[in-house]
Amino acid sequence: MAKSSGLNTRRTMARVTAAALTAALVATGTSAAFAADAPARSASKATVAAKPAPAAKSGIRASVDAQINDLRGVDSKGTMWSYWPDLKGGLDPRVEAGSGWQNTAFITQADQNADGFSDGVWDVTGGKLSWTKYDSDTNLLVGSGWGIYNRVLSAGNLGGAAADDLLARDGSGVLWLYLGYGTGKLTTRYKVGSGWNIYNEIAGKGDLNGDGKDDIVARDTSGVLWLYKGTGNYKAPFASRTRIGGGWNTYNKLVSVGDIDLDGITDLVARDTSGALWLYKGTGNGSAPFAPRVKIGNSGWNTYRLMF
Repeated sequence: MAKSSGLNTRRTMARVTAAALTAALVATGTSAAFAADAPARSASKATVAAKPAPAAKSGIRASVDAQINDLRGVDSKGTMWSYWPDLKGGLDPRVEAGSGWQNTAFITQADQNADGFSDGVWDVTGGKLSWTKYDSDTNLLVGSGWGIYNRVLSAGNLGGAAADDLLARDGSGVLWLYLGYGTGKLTTRYKVGSGWNIYNEIAGKGDLNGDGKDDIVARDTSGVLWLYKGTGNYKAPFASRTRIGGGWNTYNKLVSVGDIDLDGITDLVARDTSGALWLYKGTGNGSAPFAPRVKIGNSGWNTYRLMF
């Protein structure tokens, strides 16, 4: 059940073998009905050649284990592209991973079976929320009326059960949490905060402070980045915010897909206004959750209308 107690612990073995597995985009469906949006939207797994897994850094606890997913982007033509971690702290060359997304407002990956890898994508297209399982030829309709939200993302497991959940912010700044059932379906929404319209970026895909609960970060309009530590309680999923640092307005996109450098800790990716891509490696320390940035893409990343 979506409200079951007990936090999901990412399996270390799943992380270690990640490089030989395939990434998955998240999409959900709460019924057997098909989304009627045209053209049809598709998302495929990003297959990669098997590679030896890197050794985890010394001192990293297994409880800090993170999801491992590819970084994805959608260009102006609606083509979806996938970048798999290259085991060196960067990304492999892109691979085409879908099409038909030119009218989509939001896309976010999700892990439905708690194996540490995304299984598909949720998307909001034409005001409707749908779930698309990787390599499926259908977009299953989850619900209508999603045009009221100006931010939709899955930041991992926030409610305490196994499957990833979904966050949505409405136009008045209220933040809502939808709990995932692990099938692409969602519970009714729960109000989890107000005043969130002060933030122009929200990101997260795992644990940032090493307590086994998934967290998020949010950037305010002055460029300050804030950490909201997860509680595991779906009725109040976040503790009071703590300041990470200023100067983050140099970026026009912040996104987390989990662990990029495969050290067991969730990372953050940032795209600057010139189109360069930067990696902020997670530390597992809530007081200073990110190491100094490392450039992992020189230019051209502004080609993507959506990144997730």
